[in-house]
Amino acid sequence: MQTVHALDPLRNAVSELRTAAPVALVPTMGALHDGHLTLVREAKKRGAAVVVSIFVNPLQFGANEDLDAYPRQLARDSALLEAEGVDILWAPTAEAMYPAGFASNISVAGVSEGLCGASRPGHFDGVATVVCKLFNQVMPDIALFGEKDWQQLAVIRRMARDLDLTRPAADAILGVPTVREADGLAMSSRNAYLSAEERAAAVSLPTAMRTAIAAIEGGADVPATLAALEADIVAGGFRSVDYAELRDADDLKVLNTRSHRPMRLIVAARIGPARLIDNMAVNP
Repeated sequence: MQTVHALDPLRNAVSELRTAAPVALVPTMGALHDGHLTLVREAKKRGAAVVVSIFVNPLQFGANEDLDAYPRQLARDSALLEAEGVDILWAPTAEAMYPAGFASNISVAGVSEGLCGASRPGHFDGVATVVCKLFNQVMPDIALFGEKDWQQLAVIRRMARDLDLTRPAADAILGVPTVREADGLAMSSRNAYLSAEERAAAVSLPTAMRTAIAAIEGGADVPATLAALEADIVAGGFRSVDYAELRDADDLKVLNTRSHRPMRLIVAARIGPARLIDNMAVNP
């Protein structure tokens, strides 16, 4: 595995890869877990050469968020990626990603509004900007993202469509199902923030979500079910719920009644020092 920290060597290395196989990009912020490695494995199943980026992107963190505390474990992450047969680790410095005088920003309306877009102002501008840069740097044939952040996936696909990106095209931005711990909690780098007691309580989030989904699919009133869901999450040990909403799976429009189209139940809640997000499919 080649580890690259500057743009010109990256482009040279990717050009060599492309002569033998399509190129897949797996963007990450490091602190890798099996969810990230599943994206790598999925790319390799597709016969692609794999580039993984690790960059803790300051543009997507707001004031008083966990930028400084976010785990940085490059040596550990590198060993995990090498064991998975990754071809290139792209680990740019902040100066390489945002050179002096950097002044551009990508803002995606619509799908970025509400949910994390409301509770983390500017977050998705930072996501869209850094991902567009990664796409331009690597020029991948496909890019893989976890479905755990459903809104992020929608933002990135909309950006690719609106800007006529071809490497990757919007349809080549692939969502991979959320990888979960044995007890059902979605894998997240932020789970490492939790104490043993908080980690034990955190499973109440997916448990309460599954209960709510069963109620909605059974015809229960949606607003009442979402109110009960929030109460269940707090009763399970979370200190607050940022949002718990039923949304159209494609355009992310708010749903107050069950739809005939695919739906997602999308939740963000706070426990201890962590803000955890999750989403699950709801059948029409």
